[in-house]
Amino acid sequence: MNSNLMVSSSPHIRSNETVSSVMRDVIIGLVPAAVMGIIFFGVTAAIEIAMCIIAAIAAETVYNAIAKKPNTIKDLSAVVTGLLLAMNLPALSFEAHPIAIFVMPVVGAFFAIIIAKQLFGGLGQNFINPALAGRAFLLASYPTLMSGSAFGPTGFLAKAGVDAATYATPLASIKQTGDAGATLIQGLIGNTGGTIGETCAIALIIGGIYLIIRKVISWRIPVVYIATVFIFTTILKFAGVPAAADRLPVQELFYGGLMLGAFFMATDYASSPVTPKGQLIMGFGCGFITTLIRVFGGYPEGVSYSILLMNLCVPLIDRYTAPRTFGYSRAKAKEVK
Repeated sequence: MNSNLMVSSSPHIRSNETVSSVMRDVIIGLVPAAVMGIIFFGVTAAIEIAMCIIAAIAAETVYNAIAKKPNTIKDLSAVVTGLLLAMNLPALSFEAHPIAIFVMPVVGAFFAIIIAKQLFGGLGQNFINPALAGRAFLLASYPTLMSGSAFGPTGFLAKAGVDAATYATPLASIKQTGDAGATLIQGLIGNTGGTIGETCAIALIIGGIYLIIRKVISWRIPVVYIATVFIFTTILKFAGVPAAADRLPVQELFYGGLMLGAFFMATDYASSPVTPKGQLIMGFGCGFITTLIRVFGGYPEGVSYSILLMNLCVPLIDRYTAPRTFGYSRAKAKEVK
């Protein structure tokens, strides 16, 4: 008898993908943006990235040890969370903030891993993106550092080295003065003020395309998300809305954290819809909320909060977009009731 023959119930699906292989692809996709962040922001960016990853791994190891659970750091999910969190942090000045540059990544990583992930059951059970939850917690805990106001009236660090300088993020500048203060080329290559991973749009697009080609993520959420921001900004601008008068729809795509959020955070497996229709709704909702916050809100950026808000809607979206069971009939279902 051939022992290789196995009988099991359907569906019969075979895949070489594992959690670690998927996470490895996400890390590879983030490498271009991380490298550009280090190039533009210098050694402080490298320190923050390393601290976030180390702290995330440590938090997961400590929690599993206390809870007497198997250590799950080999699946690389903690590394991805730490790296994504680092991409959402500003590059702090080592001379001005020697303590915060080490403390903030640790605090954010522990919150992301333990509170937003492990306390809800671990990988796959979290209902919001852990890295974004960590960023939101840091923004509430360290508003001055996270908003860039700790760097003075010009905002975020935008250059490293001897000729270090600080600039307001383009979106903040648009809100304050009506002018982005940076060219579109600067936004594409990353030579603007902002967080470590959001400034270089080209690097993020390359990483996102890699994930789509590798079929790690679907095109639906990022494409619909980006398109929705462009369309609604255009509508508001040409409708004569005063708050949108100085906004150029193309700039909205390449400034801020839109590319980072669309490709790497809104597509998180555990906190995004599983159905194709649900993914389209997710992308639309994120884009719509992002535009509303950017145009009408007091905060210049809306990507993080839009994704977190839509994360909360995912169970409802999945419920109403799930395909019907074969043979299902509303009439029969009412009869059974």
